[in-house]
Amino acid sequence: MPGRVEVLGKHTDYAGGRSIVAAVERGICMVVHPRADARVRVYAVDRDESVDCECTPELEVPQGTWANYPLTVVRRLARNFGELQGADIACQSDLPQAAGMSSSSALMVGTYLALAVHNQLAEREVYQRHIGDELALAAYLGTVENGQSFGELAGDRGVGTFGGSEDHTAILCSQAGQLGQFAYCPARFERRIQVPDGYALALGFSGVVAEKTGAAQALYNRASGLVAAIVETWRKETGRDEVYLADVLASSPAAAATLRAMLAGVEDGPFAAADLLTRLEHFACENGEIVGPAGDALARGDLEVFGQLVDRSQTLTHELLQNQVPQTVALVAQARAAGAAAASAFGAGFGGSVWALVAMGDAERFLAAWRAAYAKAFSDEATRAEFFLTQAGPAAFALGE
Repeated sequence: MPGRVEVLGKHTDYAGGRSIVAAVERGICMVVHPRADARVRVYAVDRDESVDCECTPELEVPQGTWANYPLTVVRRLARNFGELQGADIACQSDLPQAAGMSSSSALMVGTYLALAVHNQLAEREVYQRHIGDELALAAYLGTVENGQSFGELAGDRGVGTFGGSEDHTAILCSQAGQLGQFAYCPARFERRIQVPDGYALALGFSGVVAEKTGAAQALYNRASGLVAAIVETWRKETGRDEVYLADVLASSPAAAATLRAMLAGVEDGPFAAADLLTRLEHFACENGEIVGPAGDALARGDLEVFGQLVDRSQTLTHELLQNQVPQTVALVAQARAAGAAAASAFGAGFGGSVWALVAMGDAERFLAAWRAAYAKAFSDEATRAEFFLTQAGPAAFALGE
């Protein structure tokens, strides 16, 4: 199961927006041995830790540890598909942990795959009614993570974060050498964009972990909570039934202006009017003015325009979404100064990583310069940082017996 890079589309998926994503050439490898009973054992080789549980809908899942992710999958599958046989699973990762590359979602996807094949879930009637292809499966696994229902497949607590299915889509639906543009809620494929010949992605992990637990979880969920509050204001004021912000904005040419006027008048509720307006502005710009035009520029090989649009996305992320830390802001600026055609932070934010589009012929010099500039500016964090090259990689796959 590969990690993923979010090229563009910051915090857009759960609002019904679009994003451009790719799998990376690092990830999680699992070795799976089916069991005849209902027990699931997961051994994390790199941590030398294991968890052991029964496949039951009443499973108590601990929060705040890595075990939250595989055990949440076990419980949800038991609730949605009934009696299951378990498996012994050993997993190891070469992704930097909590770096914004979706290692947690990859672990959930892998746990699902480990149990789904053995239990022939795809042969079950309820599966066939709801999950017709890999994209629908990614959308379902997004709800496993965020706790929402998926048609008749009832939701539960999830892992505690309220994201969408972008990560699962990248992990399950990517193609080697291609960036994928997808829209969400419902999940749908839009296009593939070839990575320019002679270019690769350089990834820099800041050394500041992008955990989705504790205080960081609250910060992450605030972005989605703002979107939910914006849509609720719209529904209350208009009597309409749109569920996702993208659908609200698409409902009429005047919807954006009408919604801004409504939000400006908000006087109570969990969020201030100014915060709601700022969140709306970020989504409208990122989803409506950047993702599509940037994809067009990259598809026609116009790296200058692509780089300019990515720069704008990064600026708006820092100023409006407000989920950046000084280390990721610096990594972007340092990448551009070292010659990257484009660079941006990605993932949940509040730490994590930056991608940079670089020419292969200059990649080693670029990585050395990027690493040195970061070490000079953030010596402590640089001891935990990682820098490496990747091509856009393939989706999750099985090697067989």
